[in-house]
Amino acid sequence: MTADTNLSRNDRQGKRWNYRGGASAPVYGMGLIGAWVYYFQHATTFVAFLLGFLKGIVWPAMVVYKLLEFLKL
Repeated sequence: MTADTNLSRNDRQGKRWNYRGGASAPVYGMGLIGAWVYYFQHATTFVAFLLGFLKGIVWPAMVVYKLLEFLKL
């Protein structure tokens, strides 16, 4: 079978492969893991651990905010 027949068979089964994450998904994933490692190492209580988990998820927003604050935009 060729790739075209496999793709059309997958389409008939309702499977769509439209991954459009690009190169940013692995970068975000590595940053997420790195942020978790950093925050978890510094956590001394369960609340700090929980906040570290949440901060790890939103770290790009915090970086952009600090960058715009630094640039005074």
